[in-house]
Amino acid sequence: MRKSKPKKRYLLPDPKFQDTLVTKFVNYLMYDGKKSISYNTFYDALELVEKKTSESGLEVWKRAMANLTPSVEVKSRRVGGATFQVPVEIRPERKMNLCIKWLIDYSRLRGEKTMTDKLAAEIVAASKGEGAAIKKKDDTHRMAEANKAFSHFRF
Repeated sequence: MRKSKPKKRYLLPDPKFQDTLVTKFVNYLMYDGKKSISYNTFYDALELVEKKTSESGLEVWKRAMANLTPSVEVKSRRVGGATFQVPVEIRPERKMNLCIKWLIDYSRLRGEKTMTDKLAAEIVAASKGEGAAIKKKDDTHRMAEANKAFSHFRF
């Protein structure tokens, strides 16, 4: 086992909005260390969102993130030879990580042509409370609700 926990690394805010959450999102979006391409994709997607909704792109994105943030999830717990799906509260950092991951993963699976279009469409859908990423969050909550009987097996 480790002797000490690794130090927490803090992100620098992004150049346009001065927001560390944007930097984290862009880092998740990035492929092969191409951060500038990732920033361009994100900023262009926010511009598209502004055109579609006639609201601030960053505000729509933040609302989408708030709608996507889960509060509970299930974890497998082995008790006496049987495996139970035990609902557990999610710590705040993991909430954001899951939310970012779902938004990016489900935008990649969309049918639009470019990643900018896909991301913009998923952001707009999530801000309205619809789309594949929102369905994932609802499924996670539903699973936790269904297994509430096993919550006494918590870690």
